[in-house]
Amino acid sequence: MTDADSSAADAAPAALVTEGVRKTFEADNAPVRALRGIDLVVPDGQYVAIMGPSGCGKSTLLNLVAGLDVADEGTITVAGQQVTGRGEDDLARLRRHHIGIVFQFFNLLEGMTVLENVALPAVIAGRKRGSAESRARDLLDLLGIADKATAAPGSLSGGQRQRLAIARALANEPTLLLADEPTGALDTDGGHEIIELLSRLHAGGQTIIMVTHNAEVAAAAERVVRMRDGRVMDSAAEEQAGHVFAAGVIPDPVVRQAQSE
Repeated sequence: MTDADSSAADAAPAALVTEGVRKTFEADNAPVRALRGIDLVVPDGQYVAIMGPSGCGKSTLLNLVAGLDVADEGTITVAGQQVTGRGEDDLARLRRHHIGIVFQFFNLLEGMTVLENVALPAVIAGRKRGSAESRARDLLDLLGIADKATAAPGSLSGGQRQRLAIARALANEPTLLLADEPTGALDTDGGHEIIELLSRLHAGGQTIIMVTHNAEVAAAAERVVRMRDGRVMDSAAEEQAGHVFAAGVIPDPVVRQAQSE
């Protein structure tokens, strides 16, 4: 574990801790060591960008943190709860309460309205439909797409679809917001909108771990973790000028609204 990670762990409660995480895939009868012992600490409230060339293991790491794949060795802990070693049902419960995921290609449900897409995760988690839809409307308003609540996702622009995906990921007020190349499928203007939005969410207290190969996108984060060949090469906190945008700070009660049920 690096000095930066140790200092981060001392400074604030950890939203994420990985220790000795390894993952190997079999490809054409030859092992591919995607992760070769990842030690990483992300304090609560930090905005981290994970950078590296294609094939360095950054998306594999994100999938392991989300419980979408299983590590061969090592431990992963989110909000004090161990991800590794859980069954699929337990992983699903952990994701519902602690992890929101934003995919590059949105993964929206086209047979449902925008509002229904956002409310669904909270309903699945056991929230009453009225409360879930109220939370969804607040998020849509916050993310600038409240007027699209009754629309189908397919009628939205790329930037609006990614805003919708982010709103859905925030429905259950997750400890961690994981974003895998969130600007990768967008044009320049749409990408800038999402960078600004993530920075505003972070300013409101949201912990974010974002995978990107784009240095401009990574510059919005307060910390950049660089990976190569399945290893963390550099994990330092960096002062990023202007990462809180002039658009303002999203109020903490909206980002982390306490459930009243």
